[in-house]
Amino acid sequence: MSTPVIGVLALQGDVREHLVALAEADALARPVRRAEELAEVDALVIPGGESTTMSKLALLFDVMNPVRERVAAGMPVYGTCAGMIMLADKILDGRDDQETVGGIDMTVRRNAFGRQNESFESGIAFKGLDDAPVQGVFIRAPWVEAVGAGVEVLAELPAADGPEARIVAVRQGNLLATSFHPELTGDHRVHAYFVKMVEEHLAARPVGHR
Repeated sequence: MSTPVIGVLALQGDVREHLVALAEADALARPVRRAEELAEVDALVIPGGESTTMSKLALLFDVMNPVRERVAAGMPVYGTCAGMIMLADKILDGRDDQETVGGIDMTVRRNAFGRQNESFESGIAFKGLDDAPVQGVFIRAPWVEAVGAGVEVLAELPAADGPEARIVAVRQGNLLATSFHPELTGDHRVHAYFVKMVEEHLAARPVGHR
């Protein structure tokens, strides 16, 4: 099997860190800003940042609709933090005119874990990665308020103010999303999980198709 080529949407956020994490997980990683660059990759990572700004930049760079089209065609995508918001079908506390790529049947609340100065790091039990908790950094992070029947919950974080756990990682088909930033910790197992998703997708597709 050929090495998967995975793009990182390079409009803002931790682009370099994702490129390093993907390379450590044995993928070929490259930045993506334009539709013609998107056409050359097998999968995409949408990094953290500011989701409303990212949405505006994706429209400005004419890449929003091409990403939507690739998602609809089955391209694997992994979104972290703002990237999770970009993959959500519904947003709470967003701008009225805020657009997303969509694809995951979930409702996400922006900035749910608080302001920048309330950022924190936590070990998280991640389904499918059972050897040790995943270290995740939460920076103005969203959480998932609700998911549809087709969404698999991969990780939850106990709520600080009550018994209800907060959903912080989900998967629906070829789409993966986390509230947190694993790329900032040196723990690249979530990226390796995504690379495996991409490899399985490539193995199942007809020859010559992206």
